[in-house]
Amino acid sequence: MARADLLLSLVRAGAKGDQPAFRRSVEALVAEERGRQHHVIATQLAECLAPERNEVVGTARPISSTPGGLLQEVNPERTLVDMVLPDIVREACMAVVEEHRRSELLRSHGLEPRHRILFIGPPGNGKTSLAEALAGELSLPLLRVRYDAVIGSYLGETAARLARLFEHVRTRQCVLFFDEFDALGKERGDEHETGEIKRVVNSLLLSIDSLPSYVLVVGATNHPELLDRAVWRRFQVRAQLPSPGPQEVSTWLQSFQHRTGLSLGISEGVMLEQLGGLSYAELKEFCLDVQRCVVLEEPAAKPSSIARKVLKQWAGRRSVLGGMAGGRTP
Repeated sequence: MARADLLLSLVRAGAKGDQPAFRRSVEALVAEERGRQHHVIATQLAECLAPERNEVVGTARPISSTPGGLLQEVNPERTLVDMVLPDIVREACMAVVEEHRRSELLRSHGLEPRHRILFIGPPGNGKTSLAEALAGELSLPLLRVRYDAVIGSYLGETAARLARLFEHVRTRQCVLFFDEFDALGKERGDEHETGEIKRVVNSLLLSIDSLPSYVLVVGATNHPELLDRAVWRRFQVRAQLPSPGPQEVSTWLQSFQHRTGLSLGISEGVMLEQLGGLSYAELKEFCLDVQRCVVLEEPAAKPSSIARKVLKQWAGRRSVLGGMAGGRTP
């Protein structure tokens, strides 16, 4: 049974002849039925809404499952509990999750949950993982935009593909994730950019504005200085994800050892001295290197000895990279 508020809004829009409101109500019904796995009725509703575009919205099969799809669908495997986050970021994310879990209460008071979030920070520090964690908290699919399929080489092609993508997600309860958002949301005043990128940004902003609140849009960028100023205003929540400090490194390593049951057997001071400055992605790679060596040397494996050996290798790798960054030949 559809929500009473959706049925009421549908009837009111139809009685008033308000076509945009009628369309929004039907899209919300389609999204709700798909979320309940009622794909037949969802498909029928979508086909009634836009029969001329049923190849986009009138199918229970996600775009990502078709050849050359614009989206990659990910079933989330983590939640916020699995993330090491600054307190202010965790609180902001939990507030958004709470708003979406209690969206019917908000709507009964004429309010909508916030549904546009921007994550900012250097690469490898959890922006993609946090988008997945939000999807996991809300039990929604994560739809990741595939830029290789979206960005075209011909005039108007990228904007048209974006329109098709947004048309699809309007009828799905999901988390829509734009990694490297600056690839699309560039500053329109940049004299080095063509008129085409300005048209793309205009189309992107209008599409984001028109999305219903049950589509949670998450953007991520390593280069916030490249974003158009109007893009900033679209995002209701903006969160900075910095590189991990000593406390975060220690917490992450303890969590890894607890999850895997693998004791690295190295003092915290040594670990922080050798691994300080690494991103979360690099910390994960270090631990996976240790895990692989342990597995390959079983049953005689000594995890602490292996961890020291891998730590030494990583120290050597970092010195080489540091020399290259400084213009010296390693």
